[in-house]
Amino acid sequence: MKKRFIICLLLVCFLFGSAMPVTQAFGIGDVLKVGGIGFLIDKFSKPLNNFINTLMAKHGADTEYATKVVPIVTIGSKGYIGAAQVTGPSELVDQTEAVLQLEGNFNGSQFRVKALIPIDSKNPVNFSRVQGVGVSAIIDVKI
Repeated sequence: MKKRFIICLLLVCFLFGSAMPVTQAFGIGDVLKVGGIGFLIDKFSKPLNNFINTLMAKHGADTEYATKVVPIVTIGSKGYIGAAQVTGPSELVDQTEAVLQLEGNFNGSQFRVKALIPIDSKNPVNFSRVQGVGVSAIIDVKI
């Protein structure tokens, strides 16, 4: 039943998102896509975190610090959402609610730069950086 709900949610997100006119800057499709992906990230954050930790341990790259999967909120030419695993002291990881990704081009677009900043809010406008926490993995969500 849950799988059917997730598949339907993703289908609705895709249909609404692909039906948007190009001139529309932000619409219902964008809201549904972000909400659907945000839902998936929240639902699978613990299993994803465990998988990443197991994967890293298997390759001798495990950590003694706390880890957690949080959404990525991107600011740049477009808005995107994804997920990242953060790592650090447990009290700081607990404070981390999202990773802010800032995008820019350097040297006439020869380099694409993505800065990843652990933050204490899911709101990319009103946040504080969580010092002492790093990003240890990026999770891409297939749509």
